[in-house]
Amino acid sequence: MKNLLSLFAKNQSLIYKVFLFITATLLVIYFLPKGGQFKYNFQKGKPWQYENLYAPFSFTIKKSEDTLKKERQLIRENAIPYFEYYSEVEAEVLQNFKSELQSKYVDSLYQTPKSELEQLGSQLISEIYKIGFTNQIHTYENNRLIYLKNGNEITEYTYGKLFKEEELNKKVREFVQKHDTNDAQALLYSIFKKIFKPNTELNTKLTEASIDAQIKGINPNRGIIEKGGRIIAKGEVVEGDKFQILNSLKAEFDSQIWSKNNYLWLLVGYSMLVSLVFLMLFLFLKNYRPYIYNNNTKVTFIFFNIFLMVFLTTLVVKVHADYVYVVPICILPLILKAFFDPRVGLFVHVLTILLLGFIVPNSFEYMFLQFIAGIVTILTVSELYKRANLFISVGQITLIYIIGYFAFFVIQEGNVQSIEWQNFQYFILCGLATLFAHPLIYFYEKIFGLVSDVSLLELSDTNSKLLKELSNKAPGTFHHSLNVANLAEAAANEIGANSMLVRVGALYHDIGKMQNPTMFTENQANSINSHNELDPKESAQIIINHVIKGIEIARKNNLPDRVIDFIRTHHGTSLVYYFYNKEKELQGEANKEDFAYPGPIPFSKETAILMMADSVEAASKSLKEPSSTIINEFVERIINNQMAQGQFLNANITFKEIETIKKILKKKLNNIYHLRVEYPE
Repeated sequence: MKNLLSLFAKNQSLIYKVFLFITATLLVIYFLPKGGQFKYNFQKGKPWQYENLYAPFSFTIKKSEDTLKKERQLIRENAIPYFEYYSEVEAEVLQNFKSELQSKYVDSLYQTPKSELEQLGSQLISEIYKIGFTNQIHTYENNRLIYLKNGNEITEYTYGKLFKEEELNKKVREFVQKHDTNDAQALLYSIFKKIFKPNTELNTKLTEASIDAQIKGINPNRGIIEKGGRIIAKGEVVEGDKFQILNSLKAEFDSQIWSKNNYLWLLVGYSMLVSLVFLMLFLFLKNYRPYIYNNNTKVTFIFFNIFLMVFLTTLVVKVHADYVYVVPICILPLILKAFFDPRVGLFVHVLTILLLGFIVPNSFEYMFLQFIAGIVTILTVSELYKRANLFISVGQITLIYIIGYFAFFVIQEGNVQSIEWQNFQYFILCGLATLFAHPLIYFYEKIFGLVSDVSLLELSDTNSKLLKELSNKAPGTFHHSLNVANLAEAAANEIGANSMLVRVGALYHDIGKMQNPTMFTENQANSINSHNELDPKESAQIIINHVIKGIEIARKNNLPDRVIDFIRTHHGTSLVYYFYNKEKELQGEANKEDFAYPGPIPFSKETAILMMADSVEAASKSLKEPSSTIINEFVERIINNQMAQGQFLNANITFKEIETIKKILKKKLNNIYHLRVEYPE
């Protein structure tokens, strides 16, 4: 058991990566479509790239969505509406008429008997309610067929047969005039206007149910392709019927070939492909970005972002596939570039797009546009801490999406008349969503403890609390750090390294000297040197400890690890030569381990630049009568000694870049120590 725990402790980083690999693979597979991939990739408007295709089995040709949409619309336009007939209304109206007549009829005022008026009223009511009386307004033609539902009976009429409310006044007037009842016309007219109410109305629910039933009864097929029949020839353009037949074959292939019986094989295939993608990512990081590979937090951060993009895209595709371009995929390379470098951002972007190709419709078009947009993101977004740069880049990305989509549409349709311009809104929304990168970067910095150029800009402020403290406690060290920052930044700009990171690292690399500032010559205000009273080993330990103290101060003040790396590596494993030589003079020999910095040696271009700039700037203070020749030889000697000691073996920096750095350091030091012409007093 003890051996097992020991083995686990030694390999916990590798075990975690295996766990992350398996978890990420399973999560991505869970979101992938649960159906097979059609083995032919085709696109409307493009030639068929494969050999002649013959039907592997008999299948029906599906109607296109446009055709089905037109058929549904035709059914809706020609559907026979249902009207509900309420028979009790006629009896109620008749009863109301009799009651009104009873209350308003006065024998002495009218010559026409009441019984006759009652008979006439009953006759008119019967005529009006014979088919049905409605007060609703519809756009139906009079010859439009309708169904009138009276209880359980349904009778067929034309819409014109229904009595309309707007016809009521005319009908009553004509009826009263037709029957010679002049003395009672006003009475009848007033009663009729009051008592009539509709007994027929459109039954929307029943009508819609009838329409839905007819729509469901639409045959989705329009023909059959027999087994062995040729579907398309090599080089033939995929369009019209050919495109629809291929889509029908693809749908039939999915329904016939992929079932529960071979679902396990589908999972095996997905597992292999997704595993290959993540394996490529691990190999890339291990071989080309070991500092990321060895940091489980950074690896987790990359995998989290990949999974986030897969999750968001899957969610949008399930809601509405047309909105897939709203997902800001370009935020992925943008964020990874902010925290790491462009190469990592582009590589991860490409792998993520490969995974999304299984999820989205029109995968070729989608992947092409996202690849191009990702490349534009990497090439255009620089100095993210400058807000204007992000807005400019987002505009360029949106323009690329629009141009690419327009080109694909023209290729597929051959015209621009039917283009759906509202689709361009999705690309604009995608661009606006990409602006969310700034708050997202801040969120990631807090969660994963990473640092971006935006944070580096904040850290470079010399009025910050820590640098203010350094300038107060160790003004000589602070001035030295500023000089080193200027030298290192110039060198980084020349070889294409991260100049902002180098500058910040240089500003903080000697903060450990705040603990005991007078033990360092740049902070000694007089000629008294405290080291004269100490043993060389003790002095060496005080000098060496400024690295350890610096790391402690940095962690206490929550400086990012990328900045702390500069504190750890700016002396590498070099010796404190002055006290090492002093010990040899006093004792005749000296143990190098007592005078060596703990390391590690620089492991990036930026940390290597700082080591060179720091050593050169510090040693340049010992030059009594500097000249161009002396400065050149001096820089060559210091950096060549560092190379001979193997300080740059892990820094991924070339001889050419080192020579360029030397040239910049010489030029800057020559400018600093340039002797002015001595002016007369």
